[in-house]
Amino acid sequence: MLDRRLIAFAAVVLAAAVAPLAAAGAEEIPRTPSGRPDISGHYDVGTLTPLVRPQAFGDNLYLTREEADRIVEEERKRMQAEAQVSDPNREAPPEGGDGSPGAAGNVGGYNAFWIDRGTDVFEVDGKFRTSIIIDPKNGRHPPLTDAARERFAARRGFFRANTGEAWWLEREGPGPYDDPELRPLAERCLLGFSSTGGPPMLPALYNNLKRIVQTEDHVMILVEMVHDARVVRIGGEHVPATERRWMGDSIGRWEGDTLVVDTTNFADRPALRSATRDLHVVERFTPMGRDHLRYEFTVEDPNVWTAPWSGEYTWPRSVALLYEYACHEGNYALGNIMRGARLLEEDALAAAGASDSGE
Repeated sequence: MLDRRLIAFAAVVLAAAVAPLAAAGAEEIPRTPSGRPDISGHYDVGTLTPLVRPQAFGDNLYLTREEADRIVEEERKRMQAEAQVSDPNREAPPEGGDGSPGAAGNVGGYNAFWIDRGTDVFEVDGKFRTSIIIDPKNGRHPPLTDAARERFAARRGFFRANTGEAWWLEREGPGPYDDPELRPLAERCLLGFSSTGGPPMLPALYNNLKRIVQTEDHVMILVEMVHDARVVRIGGEHVPATERRWMGDSIGRWEGDTLVVDTTNFADRPALRSATRDLHVVERFTPMGRDHLRYEFTVEDPNVWTAPWSGEYTWPRSVALLYEYACHEGNYALGNIMRGARLLEEDALAAAGASDSGE
């Protein structure tokens, strides 16, 4: 009997000790006057963890500490090498580029000063992850539908690499440079590439800041890349199916301390690569104390993937501020893209005329 009493007493003491800790943990979450979690602020979502898991990890969701440290050190060395000051007296790259890797690449870039994809791999519940995607278990996208495979094959034929020749004159129908509106939305500075604005909202090579402004009725997420802004209505229903938006129509609801956002009504070309107007995304924003959000998402598009897929990663708070992203600085580059295509077409037509005349 004595042993049981001691055990019971110990349990009471332990519970008394744990209760204040649990309460303190709950108090660490900033709250609005109405008691909702206050998730307003700036977040830097850059991470060295990839969206898609490298095949070498198989179904393993977790990295060891040693593996995580190695990834961080390799990135540090790579950035240190690629951020070296370029020789101001260097010659211009050869026509068509030199084929070199890195930030300078074959277009004569200065160095890697603009690359900012993060300095660490993220962890969830104290464990480092091998990928953002967690479902399927292999951390990779589900298989494509047959219709999606056919569409992608046709698209690859339309958006081929620029080889310095007007190859599109050999195909029937409009070419990829016949109209500015045929160019990709990211190239036209209308949507951020790699779905940085989302949904889902994914990290990219640079410009990974997010700013959240929260009211009782709305949550606005301003994205550094291409200054996209998402406005989530709290409560209510989706707009009619005839109304389509590039970033979809987002409505939110609170489930405890988690903001759940449901997004539908996308335009024909959403920011998420390969997706269609039937894309459906559900996101979950959960504060993990004062300094992090846990961001989870599930993607479904029956026109593209044979099954839904899901992922999650952490959003650390940041003291950095979000500045204007001057994409194309007046869109001059897009005009040059079209003018360059016209010059290539003139060259091709002139060459064809010379060939026909026997010259």
